[in-house]
Amino acid sequence: MKKNYILDTNVLLHDPHAFYRFEDNDVILPIYVIEEIDQFKRDTNERGRNARTVSRLLDALREKNGSLSEGVELDDGGTLRVHVPTRRPELAIALNPKSGDHAILQTAIEFRDASPDKPTIFVTMDVNLRIRADALGLTTETYENQAVDIDELKSGIVEIEVTPEQLDAFFDGTGLAPAVDQPLYPNVSVVLKDTSTRKRTALGRYAGDKKLIAPLKVSRDGVMGIRARNKEQSFALDLLMDDSVQLVTVMGKAGTGKTLLALAAGLQRTAHDGAYSRLLISRPIMPLGRDLGYLPGDVEEKLNPWMQPLYDNLDFLMVAEGKRRGVRGLEQLFEKGLLQIEPLTYIRGRSLPGQFVIVDEAQNLTPHEVKTVVTRCGEGTKIVLTGDPFQIDNPYVDAATNGLSVTADRLQGEALVGHILLSRGERSELSNIAANKL
Repeated sequence: MKKNYILDTNVLLHDPHAFYRFEDNDVILPIYVIEEIDQFKRDTNERGRNARTVSRLLDALREKNGSLSEGVELDDGGTLRVHVPTRRPELAIALNPKSGDHAILQTAIEFRDASPDKPTIFVTMDVNLRIRADALGLTTETYENQAVDIDELKSGIVEIEVTPEQLDAFFDGTGLAPAVDQPLYPNVSVVLKDTSTRKRTALGRYAGDKKLIAPLKVSRDGVMGIRARNKEQSFALDLLMDDSVQLVTVMGKAGTGKTLLALAAGLQRTAHDGAYSRLLISRPIMPLGRDLGYLPGDVEEKLNPWMQPLYDNLDFLMVAEGKRRGVRGLEQLFEKGLLQIEPLTYIRGRSLPGQFVIVDEAQNLTPHEVKTVVTRCGEGTKIVLTGDPFQIDNPYVDAATNGLSVTADRLQGEALVGHILLSRGERSELSNIAANKL
């Protein structure tokens, strides 16, 4: 049965192609949505670009297929219509009649009442608006085309029981061929457990091309003076130090070491091993694309408050390495062009070949923004996305729709991609208690 889908403005600002995602159903855009889209078209951030894309797509459909007010055919058999009421609707209840949200709700109510035999569904990413719609008797849904089930997102680690003989062979460095029915995919981290009473374990990673679980290659001396404190960090360092894994997503709560491990691996492979021409570190300035002129000074001075967590970690690594160089060591890396820190605002349009790229706080990016960053990577570039999907500052994404979660879910299993979830805090006992209980 065909359905009516009434779309809210935030759906199109999140995905400008959203009206193509509803198969053969009828999609209705209240005219108030177009009015709100128009308010964002001059913005220089992602919302502004999406608003302009929506306008161009609608205008192209109008020119090709006819009047939007009468409805136009879409490629999948559905229709798209821009609904224009004869007068400004007013809800006969105690809600602000001048509110754009309530005018959009009224449109959904009109379609529901006009077609009682045809399901009408109001689609919005605004939690409060879904609550209001439900209170008014509307069937409401969130936009899920790019959403993932965060509870089902894999940790990147599987456990396999093996015999003592198999474990002995694995310790000898020959690797282990898993059983056919094992749920393994390329670059998944593996914990091998001895089935005997000895309770031995071993750590490895599944190489999809060789169909073999191979031992981890992390040095016993650690990376830049940093040693893994738990098995998850060992898995993370193994992925970060392997140049054949060109995209790594590292997720975890505060204090799990995700940023520090990524920076340690980047410095080691760039400044010491010479595997990459530059370590490029970036993070979104929230809100993304906001003019930096609100802070005094030149560009570098404006960026310092946003980038200070990165400098703190880099300085810590210099000390942990045992060279006690501190800030002076960082300045040398900057002067030689081996280290660059910049906001994501300026990365669009660039090409990044042969670099080790770290995007910190990637949970504040939309899937499209992550796609924009990853597609900047040229030959020989490795990119690492770090973040905590439950610590989001961007009001337009959540744990299920942010770019980090979507990337980890959609690309997991690809031969060039690795993913790991860090769950154990190692910053300090106090930090761990606060992360778990506050």
